[in-house]
Amino acid sequence: MNFVQAILMGIVQGLSEFLPISSSAHLVFTSNFYKVFANLPVHEQSTQEIFFDIMVHLGTLVAVLIFFRKDIIQILKAVWNAIKTKNWSDNEAKLGLYIVLGTIITIVLAYPINEYAAFLVFRPELVGILLFLTGIVLLLSEYFSKHVSAKKVQVDLKTSVLIGLAQGLAALPGFSRSGWTIATGLFSGLDRVTAARYSFLLSIPIILGASMVYPLVKIDLHEALAFNWHAIIAGTLVSGVVGYLCIKYFMKFLSKFSLAIFGYYCIIAGIITAVFFSLN
Repeated sequence: MNFVQAILMGIVQGLSEFLPISSSAHLVFTSNFYKVFANLPVHEQSTQEIFFDIMVHLGTLVAVLIFFRKDIIQILKAVWNAIKTKNWSDNEAKLGLYIVLGTIITIVLAYPINEYAAFLVFRPELVGILLFLTGIVLLLSEYFSKHVSAKKVQVDLKTSVLIGLAQGLAALPGFSRSGWTIATGLFSGLDRVTAARYSFLLSIPIILGASMVYPLVKIDLHEALAFNWHAIIAGTLVSGVVGYLCIKYFMKFLSKFSLAIFGYYCIIAGIITAVFFSLN
């Protein structure tokens, strides 16, 4: 991995982690497009590349923590007060419980399909098909949302379960995590901003867990010493900065516009990449 490749993938991760276009798919596409044009084997991934994927996800985790820091503090305070008073009527306290529940459901669903998700990293043409399906889901959710007269501004138990299931399915590259969770929120009657806020907050435990567990279990010290750390650190910083800006302007976008443009993008990008990698 070189410096230019790391910066490029950091930008891609920062944009695609929070936009409903699948960051994992775009990291797969970017890495494999680079390999095709550099005459490198497409169906191989080094330990350094896998570790870099984790690091740029960690960069975007920091971005979401900074952007939603006030929300996180408010939720933690509400949960702590609810524990002390044994009164869980506060909406922010309930939200904290729903995030825990959604995280558990995500892990239970994602764990058994994780092996197949790892296989898809080497099959970008299949990832393209899954991205195409993400586009269809986004368009359908917007169509459904337009016909819901009274939008919900609070997440309830049923919605948290459904969104947790959606996030679990999004372990598959091409199934956008933010896309599927926000779309599920729209199908459940939430407004776009509420669905996006919950989606981003729900991502925190999962990204944090993956970022901490994987390097400790899979990375050998001698391998790590040989990594291009300048490139890895640069890519991580870029993903964090781009990710923060992306959240900021995406939330503003959702308050005024629909997800349709992202749905069409996923459909077109999915078709192009599926065809391209099928021929290479």
